[in-house]
Amino acid sequence: MRDIITLECTECRNRNYSSTRNKKKQKTKIELSKFCKFCRKHTDHKETK
Repeated sequence: MRDIITLECTECRNRNYSSTRNKKKQKTKIELSKFCKFCRKHTDHKETK
């Protein structure tokens, strides 16, 4: 049931992280605050395909 997703930085558009989520329980896309090594600061990361 858990699918692998990638997280993309909203500022520089680099795909930095991968994670898993349960599609049955969580219908909306994930948005987390993570550290981007390219921007060198904490930014919002959104789920991509």
